[in-house]
Amino acid sequence: MPTVIEAQVRTPGGKNANRRLRKAGRIPAVIYGPGKQSIVVSVDPGKVQAILHSETGRNTIFGVSVDGSEQSNAMVKDYQLDPVQGNLIHADFLEIAMDRLLELTVNIETVGEAEGVKLDGGIMDIVTRSIQVECLPSDIPESIRVDVSRLKINDYIRVKNIETDAKVRILTDPEVVIVTIVPPIKEEVPVEAAPEAAEPEVIKKGKVAEEGAEEEPKSKAPKPESKQ
Repeated sequence: MPTVIEAQVRTPGGKNANRRLRKAGRIPAVIYGPGKQSIVVSVDPGKVQAILHSETGRNTIFGVSVDGSEQSNAMVKDYQLDPVQGNLIHADFLEIAMDRLLELTVNIETVGEAEGVKLDGGIMDIVTRSIQVECLPSDIPESIRVDVSRLKINDYIRVKNIETDAKVRILTDPEVVIVTIVPPIKEEVPVEAAPEAAEPEVIKKGKVAEEGAEEEPKSKAPKPESKQ
């Protein structure tokens, strides 16, 4: 059975009112849809978290009933988490008609092991992890499956290469790269530096050549005698 969220109409309030609401075990939410006036409500955060953590996540279609009224179909359009504790603190629900096309985001799921990874040690780089599609609510895929088994080094798959059900129209730019196989990273071997050559010792002029030995004074040549 599809999940049903029981919502209660609330009076819009400030931070203090929302804080009291959360202490009571509920969170503020808004329900809106095409051609309909928004309704501010409170809901059980546990039910919303269960939807967000399901296989279909934000693309899950569930029933919502306001103060016991007839159920309508809805999806989680947006939500807010506490920046410190990570708890769900607010949610926006989009009321949908099952016969009206929707634009939504669907995750990419890679299938198989690429040849470039298995045989050549390449690395698979998933560049784009989700794409925009348009379809009826009943045709929303859980994910877009992309077969990467034939990819070799430097091969890639673009959005235009993806095959989907005819009921699902892809809205993302066809040239956007989904996945590519990059060459393995080669480790550079460090080159050892050559030892520095020792500089020859220079014996300065006037210093002793050997320890304990004095330099002999240079003999002066005798002056020639002058002839009378």
